[in-house]
Amino acid sequence: MTIRIAMWSGPRNISTAMMRAFENRDDTLVVDEPFYAYYLQKTGLPHPMAEDIIRSQATDWTVVADQMSSAPVDAEVFYQKQMTHHILPDMDMSWTADLQNCFLIRDPISVVKSYSLKMDSISQDDIGIVRQYELYEEIAAITGQYIPVIDAAKFLANPQSGLIQLCDRLGIPFSDKMLSWPKGRRKSDGVWASHWYGAVEQSTGFQSAASATVTLTGPQQKIADEADQYYQLMLAKC
Repeated sequence: MTIRIAMWSGPRNISTAMMRAFENRDDTLVVDEPFYAYYLQKTGLPHPMAEDIIRSQATDWTVVADQMSSAPVDAEVFYQKQMTHHILPDMDMSWTADLQNCFLIRDPISVVKSYSLKMDSISQDDIGIVRQYELYEEIAAITGQYIPVIDAAKFLANPQSGLIQLCDRLGIPFSDKMLSWPKGRRKSDGVWASHWYGAVEQSTGFQSAASATVTLTGPQQKIADEADQYYQLMLAKC
């Protein structure tokens, strides 16, 4: 039986690097942000490459949910890189009961700064931190799972230890192949990779971010401050 793993993250986290780690295993198939086309078609937001993204994926969320939860997969492990802001409030999340769910969090100041380098405008919904907390509560209630929560900064301090612990929680063997991967783009990457994945395409493993003072504008700081209470609630679950 295939083990289906959904890693729930907001944008501008280490989510793509984590996807690389799992894809480098011998037993794993990955999927990249499968609800992105649905999200863009539903919201009409002017994201880079929006038309290409909508053409590249199913836009009916029920079809995608079935693909994630029940469609046959020719792999022992099926890893899903899921974005919390792509999951709109009217979606029925009962399909997550068939998954092993995990949450990947990052401090809001870093998320807001990184996102603002890629997009001209930013809102609370864009960074997905409030939605992440809501989804954690909803999925935990649906599944009854003791859901792993991984903080990016803590994880990057010791990726090997973090991956060993995560694999143990998921009931899969750790592979040291998860610690490094070849440079470049993957066929599994979404069509949006050219806009968002520049840094990870040059990476060969997990890289700690250089410590530096982050300066935000007033509106950006307000978004980060409002999100922080939800980040702290998630951090307490690590």
